[in-house]
Formats: sequence, C-alpha cells, structure tokens
Amino acid sequence: MNQAHWHLLLNHAPIFGALAGVLLLLAGLLGRREALLAAGLWALVLATAVGLPALLTGSGAAQVVKDMPRVSEALIHNHAQAARLGYYVLVGAATLALLCVLMLRQQAPRARQLAWLTLVVAALAYGLLARSANLGGQIHHPEIREGFGTPDEL
Repeated sequence: MNQAHWHLLLNHAPIFGALAGVLLLLAGLLGRREALLAAGLWALVLATAVGLPALLTGSGAAQVVKDMPRVSEALIHNHAQAARLGYYVLVGAATLALLCVLMLRQQAPRARQLAWLTLVVAALAYGLLARSANLGGQIHHPEIREGFGTPDEL
C-alpha cells in the first residue's frame, strides 16, 4: 500500500469523529447527561489522534496523484491548506475537550461553559474538515467539480 492508499483509508475518520463529537456533546449538554458529554469530549480527542496520520500521509498521496490526468497542483494545494486548517482547529477542540474532562472530574463550576465553547470549536472544525474532504474529492473525482455534468454537457 502506498501513501495515497493510507491517506484515503484514514482521512474520513477525523471528519466523522468530529461530527460524532459535536452530536454527542450537544446531546450531553442539552440533556444534561454526563456520559454523553464525556463520550463527545473523548470522541474529539480520538478524532484528533486518528487525524494526525491522515495529515501526515497527505504529501505522499499528493506525490502519487500529481501527474495523473485531470489532476492539478492547484486542487492539491487547496485541499492541503484546507486540511491543515481543519486539523489545527480540531486540535484546538481536542485540547479544550481534555481540559473540560479535567474540569468535569473536579466538578469545576465553569466546566459546562467550557463544554459549550468546545462544542462551538468542534463544530467549526467539522465544517472545515468537511470542506477539506470536498476539495480532496475534487482532486480525483472530477464529477463533483462545479460545472461538471451539467445538463448541457449530457
């Protein structure tokens, strides 16, 4: 297996992990269920851990596909920039999540407020990672590029 294969295997995990974290956090906060809240916080940490290998295999994947037909360096560059930004925001969410776990264990009065902030940052990370996924898909899936397959072309 080459870097592109590894990248494709790993790159969806942080996106869906961030989404799971957001949904679990929201359910835990709205329903005042500590188990769901904790699960959401740990989902963000896990998504970040799995996201690192996805990020690290990105440049190797780019080397594999860069000379393929209909693949442009601009598409690769845009995806890489979006992926880095999304991952760094996810790291921020995971850092807040770990701090929140500690505060919840100590029953700190501001723990729930930090959980809400974590939810906002995690939702932002999810949105950025989903955008990155769309840009990544455009690299080798021209059918999802804007203007491809319009009724006039069919």
